[in-house]
Amino acid sequence: MAVTQLNPKPGMSDAEWQARVDLAALYRIVAHFRMTDFIYTHLSARVPGEDDVFLLNPYGTPFNKIRASGLVKVGFDGQVVSGGELNDAGFTIHSAVLMARPEINLVMHLHTRASVAVAAQKRGLLPISQQATILMGHLAYHDYEGIALDHGERERLAADLGDKRAMILRNHGLLTCAATVGAVWQLTYLLETACQIQIDAMAGGAELIEIPMSVAESNYACYEAQADHGERDWRAVLEILDGADYAT
Repeated sequence: MAVTQLNPKPGMSDAEWQARVDLAALYRIVAHFRMTDFIYTHLSARVPGEDDVFLLNPYGTPFNKIRASGLVKVGFDGQVVSGGELNDAGFTIHSAVLMARPEINLVMHLHTRASVAVAAQKRGLLPISQQATILMGHLAYHDYEGIALDHGERERLAADLGDKRAMILRNHGLLTCAATVGAVWQLTYLLETACQIQIDAMAGGAELIEIPMSVAESNYACYEAQADHGERDWRAVLEILDGADYAT
């Protein structure tokens, strides 16, 4: 279920407006859970019916102020169709995924303290929590190449992601992608929570218990078999938002 509002933009399709509303809500939710890095991370959505165009946040706007009408619309060639200033690194990362994976409609990239801490550890995510086991055997990794301003990195990002839907960008943060807004939020919440648990557990100083990969595979199978693919999670989290001014 999604919060929607009458499309106020002449010439804009209802499908694009709904994609804008969903993405703006996602930004507000990320802000609510304090997963932002001020203005320096980004979430994107493919524009329905325009496979070579996507939506991104206007560079400099705090996540808790993002509105559907203010999102930047940009093509894979880097040309801004409408909206404000574009985050160049955000363009590189998000266009890489959306160009390579036509079945993907939403991409989230975060660098929270916990996710960067895990991304800086040689072994990456450890199988020490239920949240981690759901994803870790199906998690990709990409080595850090500096701030993502080189469009040549797009091919390497896409190659490292492969057919996965979650990736740790080493020394940098997280990337998740999915076909629907509910699915991408669910993936992100699981992965970010797993990172927080790992850092907290390691800080305790005691020896860690690792869950066997056979159990991890079973947990992932249960996750994949769910019927709603995050839609229940999405309906629940929308109830947290205070008002719906993001849908303007």
